[in-house]
Amino acid sequence: MSYSIGVIGTGYVGLVSGTCFAESGNNVLCVDIDEAKVEKLRNGILPIYEPDLDHILERNIKKDRLHFTTDLTKAVHECTILFLCLPTPPDEDGSADLAYVLNAAADIAHIIVRDGIDSPRILVNKSTVPVGTADKVRAVVHGIIPKAGAVEIVSNPEFLREGFAVEDFMKPDRVVVGTTSKSAEAIMRDLYEPFVRSGNPIYVMDEKSAEITKYAANCFLAMRISFMNDLSNYCELVGADIENVRIGIGSDTRIGKRFLFAGIGYGGSCFPKDVKALIHSTDAAERPLKIMRAVEEVNHEQIIRFTHRIIDRFGSVEGKHFALWGLAFKPDTDDTRESPAFRIIDCLLEAGATVTAYDPEATSNSERKYGSAITFSASAMGALTGADALIIATEWQEFRKPDFAKIKQVLSQPIIFDGRNLYELQTMETAGVEYYSVGRRTIIPAG
Repeated sequence: MSYSIGVIGTGYVGLVSGTCFAESGNNVLCVDIDEAKVEKLRNGILPIYEPDLDHILERNIKKDRLHFTTDLTKAVHECTILFLCLPTPPDEDGSADLAYVLNAAADIAHIIVRDGIDSPRILVNKSTVPVGTADKVRAVVHGIIPKAGAVEIVSNPEFLREGFAVEDFMKPDRVVVGTTSKSAEAIMRDLYEPFVRSGNPIYVMDEKSAEITKYAANCFLAMRISFMNDLSNYCELVGADIENVRIGIGSDTRIGKRFLFAGIGYGGSCFPKDVKALIHSTDAAERPLKIMRAVEEVNHEQIIRFTHRIIDRFGSVEGKHFALWGLAFKPDTDDTRESPAFRIIDCLLEAGATVTAYDPEATSNSERKYGSAITFSASAMGALTGADALIIATEWQEFRKPDFAKIKQVLSQPIIFDGRNLYELQTMETAGVEYYSVGRRTIIPAG
């Protein structure tokens, strides 16, 4: 059956979730306090870049299944399932700030009491939150609505990859639902049934286990990245090739081949925040995860090591000009939060260099940070003019097969610093490019 679903928050998770729920036939009302943003969404204008999301958004607006409002009361009245898709930004100590989540839960409870809404509601926390948040939300709601069963609290963490979010939602590897309520479990299973028809599982567990599952998944993936980056430094020292090592261990079915690419570290809205939050939570419980502190340290040092490599090559970069390809923290998104590219740029600017950057989608977000401090190019090749070297910070598909002969002509010096290991070493030797990558030998052209 179809449901009336309210999605509170139209950030990355809220927009993807609401749009995909509408695509499966539900009536979805998305709520946000930003009036200008809501008006744009009503007109089919997305505030983020995510492949295929624009087409699904437009289709479901036209079919009258997807709506946007600033009126939380309307959503509480009309929707039996309410998803909290709200930010949980890190505090200074790394802990997750639950103010948005708890305040929204309280507002929903007050509306139910004030307006005498009798039919039960399911309040689903889809935000990434530390263990025990469902209990805190339940305490807030039940402190306002003492009637048992009026609002069931469910944890339903998301596992969306930016750049593949629509695919991940429509065809999930698994769905995790945290609840001890049989009635809520039945509804959640029915809601997600259209997305798991190929046989992928819906796992139902207690709320705390569901909350930890989300953090554990992201932190484990971050650990794989940091392990490979740490190993890449050793490979460079002894003359091994991290790409060969990646292939060798990735073929082991116990390990798998994903998230084993060495580079300049992870970024984005999830991994840095979630690693910090899990470190804080486990420290607070006096059961610290020492391995996660190492993961964070390696990620921090990896980008410093890469930028120092650039500076060491020139002795000093003062007065040097660099082209930089890629500003988003990963390809197929415009998200620049915790982007390694920004740390490279900051380091170069501080050292007296200038930068011209190009990214297929993340220019607007980057302009908000840098303004006129750097130059932005409308094309990849256009960014190279007058540059002393090219730096690659994001592995966009369009960077994978460039015209190296043209690159050599346009650059002042044929030097590439590749933070994502996009090119084969033999290709760089043939091209006659001075080439620095991660965890592999350096290519210095003869003569």
